[in-house]
Amino acid sequence: MKKLILASTSPRRKEVLEKTGLSFEIVPSDYEEDMTLDMPPEELAEYLSAGKARAVAAKNPGAVVIAADTFVVHEHHRLGKPHTNERAKEMLEMLSGKAHYIVTGVTIVAGDQVCSFHEKTSVHMAELSEALIEQYIATGEPLDKAGAYALQELGAMLIEKTEGDFFNAMGLPLRRLVHELRAFGVEVL
Repeated sequence: MKKLILASTSPRRKEVLEKTGLSFEIVPSDYEEDMTLDMPPEELAEYLSAGKARAVAAKNPGAVVIAADTFVVHEHHRLGKPHTNERAKEMLEMLSGKAHYIVTGVTIVAGDQVCSFHEKTSVHMAELSEALIEQYIATGEPLDKAGAYALQELGAMLIEKTEGDFFNAMGLPLRRLVHELRAFGVEVL
């Protein structure tokens, strides 16, 4: 089997890809993301994932490289990582009681063969009291998570329901990824 590389340092993406049982290496991409590009979130997620995948593939000929980029989108605005308690509070108040979506762009590269796609998962957040928001922020979890919450961790308690691929919301749409990998000669199951 060809060498498989995940071009990401995300522990969540690593966890999702491990579910396939495939053997893979982690190789961080040195691609410089430009979050200011004026593109719809779906296109930007694919564009950035392609940049990451191509950068790693150029240094690893013969390997199959997977890269991804994920955004939380609310009312056509991309929400990144808040980094501060104040920004986390703003984001959680904005999302409280509303629906938004998580989009992940994925690119697979092996030599001249390239496949880019995206998946969207809808998330319906519960009404959040100020006290609950403050308690959640005090855990530290929201600061390095896009949209200021982690669907697969404590943030799950803030969510009423999701629609779509749960693993996509973690940063890697597993079912679609496995399907697309077959075209690259990577079989799962």
